[in-house]
Amino acid sequence: MTDTYAPRAAVQARPAAGSAVLDVVVPVYNEEADLGPCVRRLHAHLTAHFPYPFRITVADNASVDGTPAVARALADELPEVGVLRLDEKGRGRALRAAWSASPAPVLAYMDVDLSTDLAALLPLVAPLISGHSDLAIGTRLARTSRVVRGAKREVISRGYNLLLRGALAARFSDAQCGFKAIRADVAAELLPLVRDTGWFFDTELLVLAQRAGLRIHEVPVDWVDDPDSRVDIVATALADLRGIGRLGRALVTGALPLAQLRAQLGRGPLPAPPAQVPIGLPRQLARFAAVGVASTLAYLLLFLLARGPLGAQPANLLALLLTAVANTAANRRLTFGVAGRRHAGRHHLQGLLAFALGLALTSGSLAALHATTTPNRALELTVLVTANLAATALRFLLLRLAMHHRP
Repeated sequence: MTDTYAPRAAVQARPAAGSAVLDVVVPVYNEEADLGPCVRRLHAHLTAHFPYPFRITVADNASVDGTPAVARALADELPEVGVLRLDEKGRGRALRAAWSASPAPVLAYMDVDLSTDLAALLPLVAPLISGHSDLAIGTRLARTSRVVRGAKREVISRGYNLLLRGALAARFSDAQCGFKAIRADVAAELLPLVRDTGWFFDTELLVLAQRAGLRIHEVPVDWVDDPDSRVDIVATALADLRGIGRLGRALVTGALPLAQLRAQLGRGPLPAPPAQVPIGLPRQLARFAAVGVASTLAYLLLFLLARGPLGAQPANLLALLLTAVANTAANRRLTFGVAGRRHAGRHHLQGLLAFALGLALTSGSLAALHATTTPNRALELTVLVTANLAATALRFLLLRLAMHHRP
């Protein structure tokens, strides 16, 4: 793995004459009725809207009807159409064979029913052509996707993807949408490791890609369910569960060469940020909270120690002053990553301003409490903690403004 971030090379925009940039595979089994309209529609769309040379490969999964004859007729009719005949069934087997044999640098596939709107095809493959991403999937589960399908399939699809998140820590949203693409150089490394030859092929490929540190691009799609779908839902679900179990065991036992894949295919780490650039807000909040917890505990301890000899208000002033100075110093170094003495005085003045506001909040709360009742020590501490929480939020805003403003 390289020491600095290096994006993948973009696909050659003007390849040699006759070579395709994109190969769209259409796996079919006994689809003599739908194959012709599908390929002609896909070909017309690519001709009109895809700016690079393309190829369409019909991957015939051992059809026993007139599908092979239809495929050969399409290849004779349209020069960009090719046919690959397999002797065994299995969508994963067909995709592996077609993608492995293709010379195109970007490989895709879609279902023959064309349930996915073809307008999403260019957004699907563009990040792969540019080198920005390694794989791309259409997702029916994004907020901007538009999907027409029955309640049963909706529940099954969402349940399956939730299962993947829980069992395999999948971060992609839709493993089953028949609309995906991959860079050929990535496919050459991943395909030998994918064991499934059926419907689980997609999921296994995506999980391996994610674990290898590859970037998976997601495209919201418009999708209309095909009421004539021949997928056996029960058999497919059982096969998927077996695949999840097998893949999960391989990941747990270390049977897959993920470290080598990550070193070979994963993107290098981002370059270190320039000096004095603050770390991101989530980490700042986490570190500020840790400093705040420590400061609050120190404040309460000092208050309790000084409460007896000094009284409530002087004890509050002393405890707050000491912890405010320590809090500013700790946040300056740990939360906002500021080292050295430059602007230290200004930062502590900002911290003292936060201290004054905190003092006003806590002292005012104590004064209001004692004016209305004679509180016990527990109620007194509860009011002080609540006031300190408000003062802490205000302190974070003021300190963040001061630390980020460093001309």
